[in-house]
Amino acid sequence: MAYTTINKSTDNFRTKTYTGNSTNNTAITWDESANMKPDFLWLKNRTLAQEHWLCDVVRGANYFSESDTSNAQQDGTGGFDSFNTNGFTVDNTARTNRNTMVGWGWKAGGSQGSANTAGSINTTYTSVNTTAGFSISQYTGTGSNATVGHGLGAVPKMIIVKKLSGSDSWTIYHASLGATKKINFDTGAVGTQSDRWNDTSPTNTLFSIGTNGSVNANNATYVAYCFADKQGYSKFGSYVGTGNADGAFAYTGFKPAFVMIKNSTSTGNWGIIDNTRPGYNQSDKVLKPNTAEVEATGWGYHDLLSNGFKNRGTDGAMNTAGATYIYMAIGQSIVGTNNVPCTAK
Repeated sequence: MAYTTINKSTDNFRTKTYTGNSTNNTAITWDESANMKPDFLWLKNRTLAQEHWLCDVVRGANYFSESDTSNAQQDGTGGFDSFNTNGFTVDNTARTNRNTMVGWGWKAGGSQGSANTAGSINTTYTSVNTTAGFSISQYTGTGSNATVGHGLGAVPKMIIVKKLSGSDSWTIYHASLGATKKINFDTGAVGTQSDRWNDTSPTNTLFSIGTNGSVNANNATYVAYCFADKQGYSKFGSYVGTGNADGAFAYTGFKPAFVMIKNSTSTGNWGIIDNTRPGYNQSDKVLKPNTAEVEATGWGYHDLLSNGFKNRGTDGAMNTAGATYIYMAIGQSIVGTNNVPCTAK
């Protein structure tokens, strides 16, 4: 099988835990010695109930959105300063620099990018990392069925869209659900609506949008984060819960560094686990993208394994018997491996 080699997954994704110091112009650097400038950064206070902070290089460092609300994008001046060569700089706010924090960073194109003219809607900017299968695009809606270019050169398996210029729910496409369904970050709701993705699966150049205001209101501005599968680095799939402590194993083909999970059969919480909080198996530390709540520890344990992840608890948010769960997994292993599936014990 042909695939693109990524020499280090940490060139494209990293997690950083840090202790806030309530001081302006605080530089946060990744633990690894090699540089990686994040183009998409997601911050969360783990010990204070504060909204999530999502910002990116396409919109610029002064703007952020909250995964747990439907609010329009906000001015982040005074909370966040810059995306740096090997990290980022934060200011004195509870959302970015107090108590115990975590930051997840992805590399896109390394800059704001340029217009993508492949679709019926031209993007204002598209910043794309074809090697890692990740792009960030900003576009203006028309109110009519349309297509948008994503620049990946591969079919997106997950697309996350947020209206910037007004209040509306985050809307997500996941390949395991298909183009006839959508799922939301902020509400956790799952639904079948043709006015989100126009019942049309994405291609290696375009994704389709319908007329719903959450993805395509006339003259409204949007950001879209598009992700593709990359062997040994990223996987967007699903598993069926078992309802017992010897829970479901999800095969990814690499050791995950970040996993985001959602029960796709009911409204409820999303969950994020990673290899840094606390940094060993078994862990029960979960953050929820759809709520400002502090880090949770009551969801049962999970293991991040050499070729996938395994739930070892019975909480319904991750392991209800017979329920289907979608996930997004980003790896820590060097791409080029193809660990064969096995049953974790």
